[in-house]
Amino acid sequence: MAIAAVVRHVILKLRADRQEEDSRMNMDIVPHSTMTIIPSDTNNMSAQLQEVYEVIDILAGGIQILNEDIQRLSTESLALQNGTDTLNRSMAELKLSIQEQNIFFDGMKPNQEILQQDLASLKQRVDDLQFVSYDGTFVWKISSVREKMIDAESERQTSIYSPPFYSSQTGYKMRARLYLNGDGNARRTHMSLFFVLMRSKHDGLLKFPFNYKVTFCLYDQTPAQRHIIDSFRPEIRSNSFQRPRSEMNIASGIPKFFPLAMIQQEGNPFVRDDTMFIKIMVDFGDMPKTLLPYALSLNPGLPTNVHQTMIKQEAERRTHQSDTQPAAPLQRNE
Repeated sequence: MAIAAVVRHVILKLRADRQEEDSRMNMDIVPHSTMTIIPSDTNNMSAQLQEVYEVIDILAGGIQILNEDIQRLSTESLALQNGTDTLNRSMAELKLSIQEQNIFFDGMKPNQEILQQDLASLKQRVDDLQFVSYDGTFVWKISSVREKMIDAESERQTSIYSPPFYSSQTGYKMRARLYLNGDGNARRTHMSLFFVLMRSKHDGLLKFPFNYKVTFCLYDQTPAQRHIIDSFRPEIRSNSFQRPRSEMNIASGIPKFFPLAMIQQEGNPFVRDDTMFIKIMVDFGDMPKTLLPYALSLNPGLPTNVHQTMIKQEAERRTHQSDTQPAAPLQRNE
């Protein structure tokens, strides 16, 4: 508004100067004469004054436009400020909503982990049921052997368990435990293979301590079938073979079951397609040790009753062969 004040001041000054000039002109008029003398400076002043009026008009128009622009910008600024305030409130609400969602998700994480664990446990149970055995024998398929051995060497997971199996529908519940990098004194030198007695719902009907011979067989997967076979008989005074009071008894078995150097050899016959097979057999009939290689060489795809028949026939054949062999002649001393 300072520009408008200056303009008004200039206009007033010009008007005053013009009035003063007009007064001088009146004084210069000659009495009783019809002629008026108008100085040339007056005409110049009028022309300049006209130019000033035109400039003033332009400035006044510009000022009006500026005032309108100021008013418009003020209105837009107020609207923008209101929009900014609304946006800030929305951002605050969104931030609060995100914080509440994060708190909710953080609260859900433990539940999600529990659900995942329950799901993994349920999946394991379903898998176990698919391969369950009720005749005291179990062929354990171990896949991803290389990865499991690396886990054992790094101690990320030192041992693995087989699925449970049973001696009968109402019998002992058992499983195997394998240390791929060895356990105790056998660590880093041998695979350690153990037998685990588990708690079952029929334990009240069973006899303890458990005293049946356990045989392990690592299958040679080539036609040579040079399986690795080893057995042990339970130490009945050990807690490992008493009636289980927890989910599982302490594992017991053969710490130096098989040398690591042989299982780690490239192209060894016991690991094929990164998979190996171990058979666990509980002997409830005191099978002669000489029959074990024959029993374990039978086709695992045959039914158990066929296995038992074939083993029985082989035992009878060997007994008959032994009975029919002629006795060695006695040497007479001359």
